Amino acid sequence: MPLDDQLAAAVDVARAALGESADASAVGDHAGVEADAELLVSHRFTCLKPGYRGWYWSVSVSRAPDSDHVTVNDVVLLPGDEAITAPAWTPYRDRIRPGDLSPGDVLPPDEDDIRLVPSWSAGDGDEQTDDRFFAREVGLGREWVLSIEGRELAAERWQEGEQGPDAPIAQQASGVCHSCGFMVSLAGPLSERFGVCANGKANDDGRVVSFDHGCGAHSGARLSRSAGAQKLPDPVFDTLTRDQVDGL
Repeated sequence: MPLDDQLAAAVDVARAALGESADASAVGDHAGVEADAELLVSHRFTCLKPGYRGWYWSVSVSRAPDSDHVTVNDVVLLPGDEAITAPAWTPYRDRIRPGDLSPGDVLPPDEDDIRLVPSWSAGDGDEQTDDRFFAREVGLGREWVLSIEGRELAAERWQEGEQGPDAPIAQQASGVCHSCGFMVSLAGPLSERFGVCANGKANDDGRVVSFDHGCGAHSGARLSRSAGAQKLPDPVFDTLTRDQVDGL
């Protein structure tokens, strides 16, 4: 895009406008000019403001095609390539993690949350379940139920979490949850992959566990050696040496 010579030469006009918006001590040398559009350019000035290393002042100026009068549009402070900037804003909803909610907090789902579908449409395309039957005939009264995507996301999260097969405690377990007597079966499409631990002495008591998870509290776990009290040998009297008693 061509650079207008008259606007490119308006360095003093740009600096004067900048002087009205910033302290003179915060403005450095002229660092260049670039065309933003026809008869619209931006002058850059080095920023000397403490804490703004790599930033620059940008003054936008323009003029009408049939006029020599230079107009100042705006004055802004912008980050350069080496500027230290704050990380991209993350919406509050995306920053919430399990355990962050406190009593009284409300976290409604998004209107287009793919994890939920209307109860009357659930089960479409899923041969393993038909939630529509439950919603209509049994009368659960739920307006929304888990979608196929929602179930798969939950299954993936549980499988890869601390209650999955890759957890350190599961790697050293002698048995898996699927064969444990303390596992309570689930109902529905996830019942073929997960259950609930009901061992009050296990780390995962009351939590959903994958069938291939495991821990040392398995119902079939046995100690390699007896944990009972060991029988000690009869005492032996030492008649060859003499006990040393302090002070005697």
